[in-house]
Amino acid sequence: MRSPKGASAELLRCLDAGDATLVLSVALALEYEAICMLAEHRLAAGLSKEDTDTFIDGLISLAEPVISFFRWRPQLRDPGDELVLETAVNGQAEAIVTFNERDFGPAKPMFGIEVLRPGEALRRLRA
Repeated sequence: MRSPKGASAELLRCLDAGDATLVLSVALALEYEAICMLAEHRLAAGLSKEDTDTFIDGLISLAEPVISFFRWRPQLRDPGDELVLETAVNGQAEAIVTFNERDFGPAKPMFGIEVLRPGEALRRLRA
């Protein structure tokens, strides 16, 4: 949302092209919406509330819905990240793409889910 030229934005274009899959639960979509609507993020991206709504709607339209059959909490040191891990596990994701690699350390050994920064995920998609 903040940088239309960065690796994260390119990953969104890959999702749109069908080159990757985003898994998203209802709870995680609501969390994304709440975070994106924060003034600090909207202002940094130069987006109005309406533009941010459009962005979120577009993101949700690209996602594969995940129903959480199992709760895996607590696994991580930051409770705010639990929803991301839970969605990834229930959605059988291969990777969690985040700038916050440090807090997702248990994902790989416990669930076989890699934790990648956007640039690394993009390089792997292109390989």
